[in-house]
Amino acid sequence: MTTTQTRDAIYYVVDGDTLSEIAEHFGTTVAKLQQLNNIPDPDKIRVGQRLVISHSGNGFVPFPGKQWFHHQPNNKVVLAMAHRLKQEGCGTYQPPEPDKKWSSADKASYSKWQKKNGFEGSDADGFPGKLTWDRLEVPTPSA
Repeated sequence: MTTTQTRDAIYYVVDGDTLSEIAEHFGTTVAKLQQLNNIPDPDKIRVGQRLVISHSGNGFVPFPGKQWFHHQPNNKVVLAMAHRLKQEGCGTYQPPEPDKKWSSADKASYSKWQKKNGFEGSDADGFPGKLTWDRLEVPTPSA
């Protein structure tokens, strides 16, 4: 018998997000997001709010979109990304160690990851794109 362990796919709300746009982006419905996240009013979500996208996710953080990183996120996803970059030999972090706040060290480390994946020039600008994000396989942080 084979057992497959699944973890929730998680998304963190950024400024300008709507529940309907998030649902469309992840191929789900507003009603499903409301149910999974106990959201009575779909018009009342807040920046930084942690949303469960599905209970059958692959255990990795879905790509939050390039703009998310331009908003200087400050949450566990950034820290999980930093740990993965270090595991891949792309961490450029100096003491202090990386934390939850997006920083220039995160950008430099991600640029190194992009270059390791064959990207160059403006395609290795340090802001994650979907392809390299998916390849990095950032694990969903625990709550």
